[in-house]
Amino acid sequence: MITVKNEGIILTETELDFENDGVLNPAIIQEGNTVHMFYRAVRRGNFSTIGYAKLEGPLNVVARNQEPLIIPSNEAEIHGIEDPRIVKIENVYYLSYCAYDGVNALGSYATSVNLIDFNRHGVIVPQITYEEFHRLTEFEGCLNEKYERFHVHNNIKSNPDKQLLLWDKNLIFFPKLINGEFYFLHRIRPDIQITSVKSMKHLTKEFWDEYLLHFNEHILMTSVYDHEIGYIGGGCPPIETQAGWLLIYHGVHDTAKGYVYTACAALLDLKDPTKEIARLPYALFEPEFPWELTGYVNNVVFPTGTSLFDDTLYIYYGAADKRIAVASLNLEALITELLAYRIKR
Repeated sequence: MITVKNEGIILTETELDFENDGVLNPAIIQEGNTVHMFYRAVRRGNFSTIGYAKLEGPLNVVARNQEPLIIPSNEAEIHGIEDPRIVKIENVYYLSYCAYDGVNALGSYATSVNLIDFNRHGVIVPQITYEEFHRLTEFEGCLNEKYERFHVHNNIKSNPDKQLLLWDKNLIFFPKLINGEFYFLHRIRPDIQITSVKSMKHLTKEFWDEYLLHFNEHILMTSVYDHEIGYIGGGCPPIETQAGWLLIYHGVHDTAKGYVYTACAALLDLKDPTKEIARLPYALFEPEFPWELTGYVNNVVFPTGTSLFDDTLYIYYGAADKRIAVASLNLEALITELLAYRIKR
């Protein structure tokens, strides 16, 4: 078992209008001793923007903006910009997030060269109904029955004027080009899917139609163990190690008290990240402390970013969808433990 230290809460909501109901699920980019945090800030009524805080070292917050850094700018984002992740690829920062219009939740991204000004590129995941998704994917045979179960969203009745689309969240880029291509994870519940393109311009409707015709080929990971048996989704951007791409993701299982979100770990092949090579058979950490057990959504640890200081990996996560906390562990020990659970093919 891996020894994980809970470092506690480092950011909470304030009385400022844009974050008076919670702060959670931060994107993290590290530059030397400085850690830039782009977090989901929620105001009452569940409207989300992106706030910014600066840390020196992994835990010491030294600055925090008094207004949101990124706000909704189009109809797809009108109800919120949620759950950001960030990577740097060839001197450009890629900030991915979920655009939420009150009904539909879809993966989008923006780019920056200075972490101040961001150029919005809009939704890049497929924008289709579940019926269209089913029509395209049925040619390869039956999907896990959970795909149908998870596609219905309760809030459609209160938003009759908007078309309900297939939710596709947790858009997360790999932090470098691999074989000359952009790779990214996304999540159509209940599994994690993976995509690669030479240019973002290739992500057209025609691209996605062809992708969905061969959908089973693009499912990277599916639930295996009890702590993730409900569904899984991306967490932190993949970390390049000698043993493979370290993926900290989230797993969900259902209990009598509702869903419980856990932090999980796996390894992907360095040269071909469509191949999973190892996975921990137990949760890396799970809700345990009061700030994880009770909040806007109870029983949630939701990892979204990391920093590395010496040999210690710091994992930043949303705690009960209300606040931001940190857990830490020895990176080498985690890799060693993962390699003990190589997937046999």
